[in-house]
Formats: sequence, structure tokens, C-alpha cells
Amino acid sequence: MTHNVVTVTHLGKAFKRYARIRHRLLEWLPFGGAHHELRWVLRDLNFSIAPGEAIGLIGRNGAGKSTLLKLLTGTLLPTTGQVQVKGRVAALLELGMGFHPEFSGFDNVLMAGQLQGMSRAEVLACMDDIVAFAEIGDALMQPVRVYSSGMMVRLAFATATAVRPDVLIVDEALAVGDAYFQHKCFRRIREFREQGVTLLFVSHDPMAVKSLCNRALLIEGGRVAMDGDPVQVLDYYNALIALEEGRVADHGQLIEATPDTRGVRSGTGEVKIRTVRLMRQGQDTQQVFEGEALDLAIELAIQQDLPDLTVGILLRDRLGNEIFGTNTHHLGLADQLRDARAGSVVRLQFSIPSFHLGEGSYSLTVAAHGADTHLAGNYDWWDQALSLEVGFGKGSRFTGVTRLALTASVHREAT
Repeated sequence: MTHNVVTVTHLGKAFKRYARIRHRLLEWLPFGGAHHELRWVLRDLNFSIAPGEAIGLIGRNGAGKSTLLKLLTGTLLPTTGQVQVKGRVAALLELGMGFHPEFSGFDNVLMAGQLQGMSRAEVLACMDDIVAFAEIGDALMQPVRVYSSGMMVRLAFATATAVRPDVLIVDEALAVGDAYFQHKCFRRIREFREQGVTLLFVSHDPMAVKSLCNRALLIEGGRVAMDGDPVQVLDYYNALIALEEGRVADHGQLIEATPDTRGVRSGTGEVKIRTVRLMRQGQDTQQVFEGEALDLAIELAIQQDLPDLTVGILLRDRLGNEIFGTNTHHLGLADQLRDARAGSVVRLQFSIPSFHLGEGSYSLTVAAHGADTHLAGNYDWWDQALSLEVGFGKGSRFTGVTRLALTASVHREAT
């Protein structure tokens, strides 16, 4: 039986809100009574995390992600419910959190290490490794207040990960560092994952979440809105954002995935994508060999009169990374799709004479929207409308996502 590393049960967190400053003082007086309202940030969260899982926490600013992490690390106490975390926890939350600006980097490392449960001797034993990883040179002996944000995150991450933890919590702080150091941090995180460390990772970078995590939690309105595969959760999250931010009309609604697809659909319904077919040599298929010709046929039903219509496609790899996308506007077909009339049917065919993607699994997203991007009316957006398996073709073998048209030559000089 596997015991969970993290268990959250009916967790809720509320902060007191006072209409006047004096109301706070009145509550301190005997018989002063209550003079506040509760502002709930998190309500009734329930989930568990098994050892070695990598969880991406996704959600908009203010959704409660950072509050949840502070509850998990014990820097905040819950208003309702319980949090259980087993093992040694290393956390990188707010940038420089716990660092004293007047103390040197060296002194702050000593304090931070001891706050993580290490003895002074253990911290000193790790100091050389911390300094080497952070790469801040002589600045280690200078006050932290003179550090740049990049230097701060270097030292904080190096300190938090000096000893392999049981649970590693990272809250977007890595976004501050330069590209070189970000790669260095992600490499260490991957090494920890291979060693069985449990990861909780908050990021607005979908590529990082898909790359590092095998599961994602969407926090929406202080609750867990979705728990599952990162690609599916991110697709659902994008659909929610599109509806919320006015990328679709106010009457738009989220359309649940159809039984024969794992994707998510959203839109306002002025257009409905009826069918999406992948064809090889004129026959429906879900498998193609690299280098072959491929056709994509899409049929749409126009529900309302539209001044303009654009149809776009997007290929993603098995991790959800975007490989290639285009639409009819960019392909010069905008005039042919103007003034679409209600009740009419539009059929399109995208033809690829030579499909040069590497071996593997891919998914196709199809969207019908206005103007040149989906920001101007999202009529029907269908994530993972179909899947595609690509096999090795007749050309020379290669690694990666796509074949490049290149040649090689050799020049030898006689000795």
C-alpha cells in the first residue's frame, strides 16, 4: 500500500477584512465583539499526492495557488480542514522570502538552512556546493539588499535544494532568473524527480508544466476545478480564460468533450465544426509515415450570419507542445470566407504534400473564429479534435520533431 506524501482534506483559508482600521482595535477590547468579514481564498480543497508525483498547480493570479503552497509549507495555518505533509520539505516561494536584507548572503544561507531543519554544521558542509551552484562569486559576503533579483533567486534555489528533499515546492520564482540558470534549475529538478522526490510546481509557462509534471491541478475560485493530465487541464484552463476575458461573447459556454475524444471544446456557437478527417491516399487514417502526403478535411456548419470567418489548425506533440499552426487568413483565403450565411456549410481541405514530422504521437486542434486570430470571436475551439501516429518513413533516420532539408559534404586533404 502506497502512503501519500501530501494529503489535503476539506482545506479552507479565509482572511479577515475590516471596513475601518478602528474595527481591528475594537476586536482586541473585552466584549468588543466581531467587526470583520471573512474573505475566503480557498474553500473545501481535497486531494492527495503520492511519492514521486510531479504536480503542476495552474490558475489565474488570485486563484489561491500561493496561499495553498504556504499552507502546505506551514507558513500559514488553515481556517478549516487539514494538511498533512510527510518528509523533508524544501520550498522556494516568494523571491528572497526569509532572507534578511542587511545580512550577507553567507549569513542568510546559514539561517535559511537551519530553518529547513539542518544543523549549522550540515549547512557549512553544503556551503561549497551552494556557492558553486548559485555562481554569485564574491557577492556571497555582501548584504542581500545589494543583490539583483536574479542573484537572489540563484542563492535561494541553491540553498533550498542543497540537500535532496522529500517534497520540493517551487512557486514561479524561477521566472526571474536568466535562461542559463533556469536550465540549470530545471536540470536539478529533473534529477530530483528521477530520485523519487515529490514536486509541486506553480508556473504560468505551459511548456514547463508539460515538461516537468505528470499531473496538474487547476485552482479556480479557490477550489480544485480539474485534476488530471497536464495537457487536458491546460486545455480546459485556456477555454475558461477565453470565456472569462471576453475572447468569446457573453453568452458563450464551455462545451464538454465528446465521448470519442479526450479534448476540450469551447465557443459561442456561431459556427459548429462538424467533422475533422485526416486522409492518406484518399482514405481516412490516424496513422501516416514520415514524408508521405496528407490531407486534412474539415466541415463546418454556419449557425449565424458572419462578416468574416477564419479556420485554423494547430499540431501538438504528445506533451502538448505546439509544433505547427496556421489558418486560412494567413494562407490568403480570407476573401473566400467572408459573409458566411446561416444555414450554409463550409468545407475546407488543408493539403500537406510531404509530412516531415518525426516518429511519435501528435494531436490536432481545430478552431473557427473571426479575423486573423481567435481573440476576435471564438466560435468553436476544439482541442485534440483527433490524434495522429507518425511512423518512420523512407528517408534517412533522424531524431527530434521534424526533418530539416540539409545535405552534408566531406573534404579531405592528402597528408
